[in-house]
Amino acid sequence: MSRNHDLFARAQKTIPGGVNSPVRAFCSVGGTPCFIERALGPHFWDADGKRYIDYIGSWGPMILGHLDAQVLAAVQTALTRGFSFGTPTEAEIEMAEEICKLVPSIEQVRLVSSGTEATMSALRLARGFTGRHRIIKFSGCYHGHADSLLIKAGSGLLSFGQPTSAGVPEAIAQHTTVLEYNNLAQLSETFASIGEEIAAVIVEPIAGNMNLVRGTPEFLRLLRELCTQHGALLIFDEVMSGFRVALGGAQALYGITPDLSCLGKIIGGGMPAAAFGGRRDIMAHLAPLGAVYQAGTLAGNPLAVAAGLATLKRLQAPNFYDQLEARTARLTAGLTQAAHEAGMTFSTDHVGGMFGLYFAAHRPTSLAEVSHSNLDNFKPFFHHMLAAGVYFAPSAYEAGFVSITHDDTVIDTTLAAARMTFAALQR
Repeated sequence: MSRNHDLFARAQKTIPGGVNSPVRAFCSVGGTPCFIERALGPHFWDADGKRYIDYIGSWGPMILGHLDAQVLAAVQTALTRGFSFGTPTEAEIEMAEEICKLVPSIEQVRLVSSGTEATMSALRLARGFTGRHRIIKFSGCYHGHADSLLIKAGSGLLSFGQPTSAGVPEAIAQHTTVLEYNNLAQLSETFASIGEEIAAVIVEPIAGNMNLVRGTPEFLRLLRELCTQHGALLIFDEVMSGFRVALGGAQALYGITPDLSCLGKIIGGGMPAAAFGGRRDIMAHLAPLGAVYQAGTLAGNPLAVAAGLATLKRLQAPNFYDQLEARTARLTAGLTQAAHEAGMTFSTDHVGGMFGLYFAAHRPTSLAEVSHSNLDNFKPFFHHMLAAGVYFAPSAYEAGFVSITHDDTVIDTTLAAARMTFAALQR
């Protein structure tokens, strides 16, 4: 009997669904989740001792691979000084200075412990700064599990949003309007109708939670123009794309300056850390300077800050992102070729160290297009690759991640498994 099976059965007795984050339960692909015991470089090993090539990278943070020597050394040094103090530390200042240096739109930054905290706090700050209540978000963009963000579109263009989770009051949902990602006409019409009510627009400039879907340059430019015109704040949620697609994040690639940015994942180097920041005049509304309250006991945790700082310094090595981009491109090009040789309808996309896989003829531009791809093909693809020792995200709605340790040998092994998988799917 597999230890994975035993552990999953045991976990379900004391943990809802047996997992502490829903996607880990394999609900969309079926089967028993892998319980991971250790990791190194581009690999991890499950409770049965099986090794996998890891393409989730803890959902993005492990851009250097697992247990990078410099990050490990930084954490070990910090560990000898104490786990948590609940007081300011010099390392927090260094982290803030590093983020402000690398992301020019951020003049001041507040450290928190999770991406959800970052987006939730940025929205509260936007409302406090503008004195408005309405938030605009987009279908398929995930910004954490705060109440005002677990909202789906209503039945009409400007109808009130509807909660996507039990426990979210409709009164909260009514302050959130949900639009279609990359739909310029809908965006313009919304601002023309209710622009003076909008406190902020929050968007993933490169979405990673409906699979990888890029915001078009035209869409993001229009967002910037409309927010400026109507006095709303533009919030870039770069919890996933920040430092993953480029050193300055997606905003550096697109050349667009948001008013606030949310960061996470990579800035903790795999440990719980996130941040939100932006213009100095907006950030001045945060307590203790202003009336917008936000606090966190473990914010700026010394171990997480040590891991994050060591990671950010490694990312500034010459040609780091050129190498990462090349490895990701090699993977996606090889997967596309393998699928087409087998006669499968399949496409890919990638930006920096993020990638998307779609059982569709063309890369999608919205949640609706992702949903219209052949999702039935993903489940057997996932399980064939898992059996071959390649761990992709267990959902057709999640992006994948490559680390700098995914070298040619690792990618060649992945592509060999993919060729066998696509051939098997066509039988």
